[in-house]
Amino acid sequence: MALPKVGSIGEYIREQRTQAKISLRQLATAAGVSNPYLSQIERGLRKPSAEILNQIAKGLHISSQALYVQAGLIEEREPDSDVLTAIRADHLITERQRQVLIDIYESFRKENRAGAPDEDAQTSQKTHPAPEPHGGDATSSPNDEAPLPEDYLAALKPFAASSDNGNVTPETKEG
Repeated sequence: MALPKVGSIGEYIREQRTQAKISLRQLATAAGVSNPYLSQIERGLRKPSAEILNQIAKGLHISSQALYVQAGLIEEREPDSDVLTAIRADHLITERQRQVLIDIYESFRKENRAGAPDEDAQTSQKTHPAPEPHGGDATSSPNDEAPLPEDYLAALKPFAASSDNGNVTPETKEG
């Protein structure tokens, strides 16, 4: 239920207030709320709105995002990687293409976080390389021929340049 979350936001506000050495009365004045209301928030009896949290954050001189995360209004998320920034900044591809690339990249990251193979598993993968491709092309690496999952292929199909038989052409592999 919401009560544990409400209690934790109140505890968090009280903790931040005591660390900042601000009295309840001073914070209430700075946030523009009554003393009893702020006291009820800190004790977990009231659930403050996002606007009130923003005012409290200003009074505490902390990020309002920190309070929103603590209150459960938003999820804490990792900052964007350079890859995501680069994809979003590339205006030579369409919005749909950007979204497909982001979705694929995020699915790889999610898969790696979930699996998170340890060093031994990574080392064993290096000692047991993938079989050479049947084409015998000396310049291609083993990963060039690894099949993509069906859902990725379906997502990429509208954007792939293809030959008459539906196979992806070498030009599309370079991306």
